[in-house]
Amino acid sequence: MRSRVPFSVGVVALTIAACLVNAPLADAQQQIASAEDLNRLSIEELARIRVTSVSRTEEPLNRAPAAVFVITSETIERSGATTLPEILRLAPNLHVARLDANTYAISARGFNHSSGTANKLLVLIDGRAIYSPLFSGTFWDAQKTFIPDIDRIEVISGPGGTLWGGNAVNGVINIITKESIRTRGAMVDAQAGTLDRRLAGRLGTSAGVDGSVRVYGFGMRHGAMERPSGASAEDSWNHLQGGFRSDWQKAEQRLTLQGDAYRGTGIGRPGVRSSGELSGANLSATWQRDLSPGSTLQVQTYVDTTRRILTSGIEAQLEQYSVETQWNVTPRARHAVVLGGGLRLTEDEFTRGPGTVLLEPAGRQLSFASLFVQDTFTVSERLKITAGTKLEHNTYTGLEVMPDVRLAWSLSDNAMLWTSAARAVRIPSRFDTDLVNPGILNGGPDFRSESLIAYEAGYRGIIGSKASVSLSLFHHDYDDLRTVEASGPTVFPLVIRNGMRGHTSGVEAWGNLAVTDRWRVSAGVATLSKSLRLTPGSRDIFGVEFAGNDPSHHWSIRSSFDLPREVEIDIGLRRVSRLESPRVDAYSEVDARIGWSPVSSVEMAIVGHNLLNESHVEFINSSIGPVLVPRSIAMTLRWTR
Repeated sequence: MRSRVPFSVGVVALTIAACLVNAPLADAQQQIASAEDLNRLSIEELARIRVTSVSRTEEPLNRAPAAVFVITSETIERSGATTLPEILRLAPNLHVARLDANTYAISARGFNHSSGTANKLLVLIDGRAIYSPLFSGTFWDAQKTFIPDIDRIEVISGPGGTLWGGNAVNGVINIITKESIRTRGAMVDAQAGTLDRRLAGRLGTSAGVDGSVRVYGFGMRHGAMERPSGASAEDSWNHLQGGFRSDWQKAEQRLTLQGDAYRGTGIGRPGVRSSGELSGANLSATWQRDLSPGSTLQVQTYVDTTRRILTSGIEAQLEQYSVETQWNVTPRARHAVVLGGGLRLTEDEFTRGPGTVLLEPAGRQLSFASLFVQDTFTVSERLKITAGTKLEHNTYTGLEVMPDVRLAWSLSDNAMLWTSAARAVRIPSRFDTDLVNPGILNGGPDFRSESLIAYEAGYRGIIGSKASVSLSLFHHDYDDLRTVEASGPTVFPLVIRNGMRGHTSGVEAWGNLAVTDRWRVSAGVATLSKSLRLTPGSRDIFGVEFAGNDPSHHWSIRSSFDLPREVEIDIGLRRVSRLESPRVDAYSEVDARIGWSPVSSVEMAIVGHNLLNESHVEFINSSIGPVLVPRSIAMTLRWTR
């Protein structure tokens, strides 16, 4: 693939960022600001964990004016989940559904699609966007990480376009990994069970007086799902991955370098080659400097490349290059301002197979440039107003404007009301504008950005020292939603247009309760009401149901109990209501884990997933038919030194 922006440019950008740190760095051990040993924090302390995704600056969770749920590292460990999608089931404001052994459909506030790429949810790993501008969405089969390295996952339901840009329409997922100084020593992590197997290792060490570094690697196999007949779905998947992270720190400046490389291989999966289906690598650098009290400058740059091959002969390759800067400053006593901008360049190449769809042109170079500003104004001790906007220019539709205003009113030190209004857009992808099937589909050359105007209100509070609760209500108005329409005298050729609009509304609530010092219970529920319609003159052939297949409600409850002698018992129950198109029956499932640490360096566990039913369907991709997720049991062993 010939590239206008060669890979070496990205390497040079990373080198420049590294050179910005030019002074000896001090002992980083004294600078760790993340919450460690979360199992020792009280409910009140957990409610005040500091988050960064709502305003792109650190703030206590109980003062963040958004529907944000935090999945902590302790919660991840005690869930027994070993992949990112399974971990995200812990967030009550997400709908997570498994399509096959390695494919998931994940969405916030609706529009979950059978392709497995919900196009209105932006996902980041340590600030690196993994949303694909080629296909429009996140491919979860490529998103693996060493699970013990995750510090927390911040899940925001609702628009985040002002700070995070296009495609942050219905939500933002920000996966944040631990600083390398917190992962020194050796770790071996293994799992064997009825469905999945995994062997992983990590080694972390100091790098001189001022830095630290870790390297990791793992191999895992996802076992095959089932067909309704009871036969194997033949969709097993192997995945190999390795990577590193290095952190260097001085009193006023910090540098992080990190990268990953991976390769996934399907085994007998229908429609996919037996090898070489998926591969990729990424490399990023983040430099931050404290300029003065209340003033911080940050620069992040990364390169990312992915490649997919299907047995049909289709090959898709995507390269991305990004640089972004952010300046946090307090120009006056009552103002906290965030300024920033960025440039992202992408280049793709799509090779068709015999008789398959194609993209015309086969390759494109796209650019995305943005500027944003946000000011949090402290009106009084109890009242804050946050207002901002992002200007983002893209190759397809030109300039997009995404404003946001939020009000936070502290009723007391432990309770807050908040409300917001915002605009967000989903920028067209190559599959919106350039998808062609000769004689049948002629793409969408005039396709515009989908738009959202969102209104939200919420309450977040701590009840005594034993309980916390969060409640959010939302109403979303959508316009220019994607349709596939007849353009000829009869039906064909079809074209992709913006012939749908409508609204959704719902409630999201969750809470935590410390029943005793050894027993905690958490629960969450989300409801969704959706009303979509075609605009006058639309000749859409699929109907409004094609926009998304979503449950009207889903809820979960988890219990975590600590027994003497370092024994842990965790049980989770979840319920998802019926899906309509394609039809999927409502289901309930139970996950459970029994963990034991006989000595400080060894952790053992028995984990069961989907224990309530022998198997069940969660989502259907109409092109491959229903796939059943079976019950599974596994044993895990972790050794640390």
